[in-house]
Amino acid sequence: MEIVFKEAAKTFHLYNDQISYIMQVLPNGQMGQLYFGKRIHDREDFSYLLETVSRPMASCVFEDNKSFSLDHILQEYPSYGTGDYKSPAVEVLQKTGSRITSFIYKGHKITSGKPRLEGLPATYTEGEKEAATLTIYLGDEPIGLSLALSYTIFSNRSAIARSARFVNEGGEELHLTTAMSLCLDLPDHDYDWMQFSGAWARERHLKVRRLEEGIQSVGSRRGHSSHEHNPFVILKRPHTDEFQGEAIGFSFIYSGNFLAQAEVGSHGTARILMGIHPDCFDWKLEPGESFQTPEAVMVY
Repeated sequence: MEIVFKEAAKTFHLYNDQISYIMQVLPNGQMGQLYFGKRIHDREDFSYLLETVSRPMASCVFEDNKSFSLDHILQEYPSYGTGDYKSPAVEVLQKTGSRITSFIYKGHKITSGKPRLEGLPATYTEGEKEAATLTIYLGDEPIGLSLALSYTIFSNRSAIARSARFVNEGGEELHLTTAMSLCLDLPDHDYDWMQFSGAWARERHLKVRRLEEGIQSVGSRRGHSSHEHNPFVILKRPHTDEFQGEAIGFSFIYSGNFLAQAEVGSHGTARILMGIHPDCFDWKLEPGESFQTPEAVMVY
């Protein structure tokens, strides 16, 4: 189990004997997602995993680079209003009425063990040698909002626990209207979506359908995770079964309104979001106040 940061390539590699999770600071300072899956060997530069291609009708970040568009590049925690037209992981209503944010990499910290999430249910370890945690610090300077993304990898589990923490370091109140616990952008959508749905006294019936272009989701607006939809979904390859094949599980460690969503874009990528349901969610952040999302866990 190790977390490695390569300064020259600005890449992070979290790995143990079973899985690898790789991300990178993009040229515009935002975080990009490169890989999640079976363990691969560490190397000095994983930039070859970043797919950039010039496409018509794309909103480009740089005037002289038509291949760098956030509408196509896989991102780690996408925000609203920066040229990515899929559902965001975070949306912030400001005093001006704007909801545009751009969270830029400021630094990171790697620690042994797994810090507690105060006041929230979460996974835990018995000792520091059982896990390692990466915290990535991002900030939107114009509105004074900082964001800390937390990733814990375990020594003997093919799982990564994730959460996000916001701090208003500016001088005006802000309103979080979307604050997801987890986002995972995948390079293709060749998956079956599996969910457990039902009703009172007949919970947890398995439903399976193909991922297709557009949005599909399960969730709850009842104030609890509910007997209708479990806050747990699986993406599996079409021929995966209990004995072979690839699958990714997502679990929300919280009982409350939730959303688990998959969105397939026009070029075949898939975005998975999991967290508190954004419908009617409005968390006021006064200057100096913070908000911690619940935890979500990904298992490969």
